[in-house]
Amino acid sequence: MKSRACLGLVGAAGVSLVLLAGCGQENRSVQGPRTSSSMGALAPVAAGPEGFRWNAEDPRPALTPIDLSEPGRAAWSTGEATIIDTRTFPVQIQDIRSDVVDMRMKNNLPPHQRPKMVTAVEVVDDVEIGSMLGDSRASLDALFPGMSQTPWTPPDVTLAVGPNHIVSTVNMAVAFHDKQGNLQFQANLDSTGDPGFFEVVGASTFTFDPKCFYDHLAQRYVIVALEVYGSTQAWICIAVSDDSNPHGVWYKYRTNAVIAGGGTQTYWVDYPGFGYDNNAYYVTGNLFGLSASGFGGTLFRIYPKTPLLSGSPVTFADIRDAGVASVQVAQCFGSNIAPFFTSIVDNTNMRIQAIRNPLTAPTISTASVSVPPFSYPSGDAPNPGGLVDVLDGRIMNAHWRDGKLYFGHGVWSSGKAVARWYQVNTNNWPNSGWPTISQAGTLNLGGTMASFFPAIGANKHGDVGLVVAGCNSTTVPSVYVAARRQTDAPGTLGAATLVATGTAGANGRWGDYFDITTDPNDDATFWYIGQYQTSAGWQSVIGSFIVTCAANVNGDLDLDVLDFLDFINAFGSCEGQPAPCSAGGISADFNGDTIVDILDLLDFLDAYGRGC
Repeated sequence: MKSRACLGLVGAAGVSLVLLAGCGQENRSVQGPRTSSSMGALAPVAAGPEGFRWNAEDPRPALTPIDLSEPGRAAWSTGEATIIDTRTFPVQIQDIRSDVVDMRMKNNLPPHQRPKMVTAVEVVDDVEIGSMLGDSRASLDALFPGMSQTPWTPPDVTLAVGPNHIVSTVNMAVAFHDKQGNLQFQANLDSTGDPGFFEVVGASTFTFDPKCFYDHLAQRYVIVALEVYGSTQAWICIAVSDDSNPHGVWYKYRTNAVIAGGGTQTYWVDYPGFGYDNNAYYVTGNLFGLSASGFGGTLFRIYPKTPLLSGSPVTFADIRDAGVASVQVAQCFGSNIAPFFTSIVDNTNMRIQAIRNPLTAPTISTASVSVPPFSYPSGDAPNPGGLVDVLDGRIMNAHWRDGKLYFGHGVWSSGKAVARWYQVNTNNWPNSGWPTISQAGTLNLGGTMASFFPAIGANKHGDVGLVVAGCNSTTVPSVYVAARRQTDAPGTLGAATLVATGTAGANGRWGDYFDITTDPNDDATFWYIGQYQTSAGWQSVIGSFIVTCAANVNGDLDLDVLDFLDFINAFGSCEGQPAPCSAGGISADFNGDTIVDILDLLDFLDAYGRGC
């Protein structure tokens, strides 16, 4: 029988300790410093998962709105943690299936409109940019099934990769695997679990759009999920593990997300972006009318990292930009000037944003970067099961590394959906100068094959990896990966590689986005998550691939004695010093834990011994 006990134990720093189920906290807000406004954009369609009405008429006490009626002006709120140890869950691998399937979550959300994306110039066809090379750059490694069809569609798959485990999220569940693919933990995110992962902080029956990542800087897993109920409640739930092992203690916060936009109008948050840097965790989201119809722009939420790492009370900031939509947050690798965000201005320009002084007096800086003109997706992707919705061309994810911002989205070219990607150099902006486009390319599967839901990332060698979905009228939706080496011609990708294919076709709203990241043990191996279709519904798949061997530290594409000597020299010069520390251009922090010690040497020797 499911436990409903709220033990209510209070520990240090006012943190609630709950073993199985707990209670949520509301937040209060006060006005903070002013910020600048940004460039305009039309509202997107809401991207929340689709479904029937699920507890929508439950009476819920109204939350006090966070006042963001003046765009660019920050409001400050507080939240307290509930501590939960996942090892106390009575069922470690819960059944996330249901007799009721294909519940489409959009019907649980308040009414929302579908305005058009902004078009600056009419494009007869997508401008040909980049090309696909004849040879693959991806050497496939691990491959195993992730979570399968829950009651909800679409799944919105994401993953977080740590030293020994992989955390993945879907609508509405979370799972822990080891890197061999063994399922070790699985639970619903909402209160239908035993218990639900966020139930312990008060989450009810409708969590949606979960995302996760592994913070390689703090060595923690982080999960976010949204909630909305009727016209009175909206929440952002966030959870942080207490170390690099997801099994065990998590610090969980349920934070108010009812936003006041002027007068009596309030908004709820949809389609979150989720990223981090050394200072904070950042959540963005489209603001749709909660108390009445309308679009309020984008919410930027800043959670200072330090209190979340110990489960202490947190004071977080919110800023609203009324003129932007569908903003993605970059996950930052390297020393960044500020956290970076990206979204579409129109079909010839991309918007780059940064938040100055995010922990004290946050303000938003905005720049625009010209890109090759493109057409928005104007059709769906045919396959033996019908037509898959490839969405409206919004950006899917963002990755920043050492001054380079990578992101991708869907375009329409030669009568089909095609995945496009970009590299923008942020240079010294926002301190000085301006971001510049470095390269752009497409992941074209050839012929009539559509490619969509692109996710992109880069590793320490400068390799770039992508994962996409692909299909055509005779090919069921499948998962492909492609990659490029730093030495490849600008805009080019190696030939795409098929990694997983389904047994059935799909129709309608099906996926929304995939995810990709690097392994923190070597910062070279790419891990990805995608989905395909079976007769039982959608099925997620998790895999990895290598472009340049981790032990090829000098990046010359040959793993040889020179790599061994170069690393030994770097290690000898840097042992005992904090990262970044290098010699001869070779980083001695092989495992990326920010400290150069014997573990780096052992990990390098292991990787060198395994070869390519």
